Amino acid sequence: MSPKKEHRSTCYCKLAALLLFAVPAPLSAQGLDFVKSHYTKYEYRIPMRDGVQLFTAVYVPKDTSQRYPMLMMRTPYSVRPYGVDNYSDHLGPSARFGQEGYIFVYQDVRGRWMSEGTFVNMRPYIVHKNGPKDVDETSDTYDTIDWLIKHVHGHNGKVGQWGISYPGFYTDCGMIDAHPALRAVSPQAPVTDWFVGDDFHHNGALFLPHLFNFIADFGQPRPKPTRKAGRHFEHGTPDGYQFFLDLGPLGNADERYFHHDIAFWDKVMEHDAYDSFWKSRNIRAHIQHIKPAVLTVGGWFDAENLFGALQTSQRVEATSPKTPNTLVMGPWLHGGWSFMTGDKLGDVTFNAPTSHYFQEQILFPFFEYHLKGKGEFKAPRAWVFETGTNVWRRHDAWPPHNAKPKSLYLRANGRLSFDPPSTPESESAFDQYVSDPAKPVPYIDQIGIGMDPRYMVADQRFAARRPDVLVYQTDVLTEDVTIAGPFRADLHVSTSGTDSDWVVKLIDVYPNDYPDPNPNPAGVHMGNYEQLVRGDVMRGKFRNSYEKPEPFTPGKPTRVTMRLNDIDHTFRTGHRIMVQIQSTWFPLVDRNPQVLEDIYHAKAGDFHKATQRVYRSAEMPSKLTVLVRQRETTEQNGQARSGTTSGRQRKAVLQPTAR
Repeated sequence: MSPKKEHRSTCYCKLAALLLFAVPAPLSAQGLDFVKSHYTKYEYRIPMRDGVQLFTAVYVPKDTSQRYPMLMMRTPYSVRPYGVDNYSDHLGPSARFGQEGYIFVYQDVRGRWMSEGTFVNMRPYIVHKNGPKDVDETSDTYDTIDWLIKHVHGHNGKVGQWGISYPGFYTDCGMIDAHPALRAVSPQAPVTDWFVGDDFHHNGALFLPHLFNFIADFGQPRPKPTRKAGRHFEHGTPDGYQFFLDLGPLGNADERYFHHDIAFWDKVMEHDAYDSFWKSRNIRAHIQHIKPAVLTVGGWFDAENLFGALQTSQRVEATSPKTPNTLVMGPWLHGGWSFMTGDKLGDVTFNAPTSHYFQEQILFPFFEYHLKGKGEFKAPRAWVFETGTNVWRRHDAWPPHNAKPKSLYLRANGRLSFDPPSTPESESAFDQYVSDPAKPVPYIDQIGIGMDPRYMVADQRFAARRPDVLVYQTDVLTEDVTIAGPFRADLHVSTSGTDSDWVVKLIDVYPNDYPDPNPNPAGVHMGNYEQLVRGDVMRGKFRNSYEKPEPFTPGKPTRVTMRLNDIDHTFRTGHRIMVQIQSTWFPLVDRNPQVLEDIYHAKAGDFHKATQRVYRSAEMPSKLTVLVRQRETTEQNGQARSGTTSGRQRKAVLQPTAR
């Protein structure tokens, strides 16, 4: 690795570590002097219905000539700095909010930092509350707002709530059974389901460095309220691939490092399937009858909670059709819209400061309109950034009505085509590789200890050159192809083992003469760059049910389907579309022993090589079914006009696989 490349990798890994616990300082802050001269800080211990007191910091404008709405964030990551004389140097989602005037509320959630009570990760929602002892995050939000309305002076009776990542989960909870004063919410990259698609598991497969690194610090016991952070876990090396390979079976984490002091790690290790422990933490099931206006925000390249943003918006639309509900998706990593310019990510450029556009044209007007009655907020159903063409689009539905299903078929000789395989091709046509858990495919061509957020757009040429990765690509495109919405991988596979992971990656292959960045201090060469557009994993034993894992019959062709998260990407004329398939993605995804068992309690001797086959005949085709947006002759002002398509066709792509 060159010194320049190593420096860039180190910087991004530090960013990844920071993102585990809180979103960094905003892209633009008011500054300490401004905050202190325009706001007065108060601290309260607000009683909940069960008597537990939650620590809350409130910043009130000094100007009393008008009344202000409240804007609240509830967080497990601390409302520091503590003490009424110690002020934050930034208030609200962006600098504009503090400049225009709001009452800002920050609260340590139950059991974290200075709040009383016991913390529960993704505290389950209680459907039927039978008394003051039945508390959850919805009741704590309700009780907090009720107290604030009665005890904080100078407000206009309206409250907004926002939060990124874990605070996004608390925002999701706040809009359920909402207090009447809560008029507008913006869940941003919200956590919704830690087994199916957010953070720590994707389709039942464990995202190892993300869980391990997060919980090693966040999961430390906090027996009483405190202002001090716990100890930081030291890996002893910057090389995450080697660290987690040397870790061996997951049971070694407790034996070597955690010593059963990290309660949530132990809980995860006890629940290797989608049982009541995980289902009770699925907040999606309870997003219904929503009253506040909703602005859900996510990043196309969010390695943590892309799933949560898309699912939150979809649930609001399905269960509360009369509620103002807009989905915003930009070309960002996790929370990047709040602290990065959004003009590039890794080696990929977007040619515009997308975060500034979002903050000024979407987020600020949303709260101004719903909490102050100022201006207009004529939002579409979906306000999304189309990558490839790098332009904002407004759609009256998501996915767009004029996006029609088409299938990309795996063909012989590494070809990828919209044409299905013909009958004369051999019924047993397949490609194969050997998957070795001892030599897993890296998920990124970088050295780092954490989950590098750049992997979501990273160059895949290093993987394409490995013998345990299958590669298929189209001919050079003669016209633009825009894929908008979720898509489905539908594979016919077999394994010599009884379980396997199946990783599918959709990739944009740049032309040979694609220009390098200018300036180009890192020395990046973009000709023939293979940009990951979307990738995900299916743990094979969960192919039919997340609740009831099933073995493969060795050597028997078996259908495996997987729904991949939405994209909005144009593969430009002169580019190619590529698909890669593999069975390891390390250390991003923990290693599968490739025999059916409880992986969390596997032993070193349980891991075996397996021969994997992917079939591509007319009788057993393997394909990706995508939604291709029909482009209009002209698309003015970023407004994509909707066409029509068969609802039955679209459901085949949009509906999650029954598991």
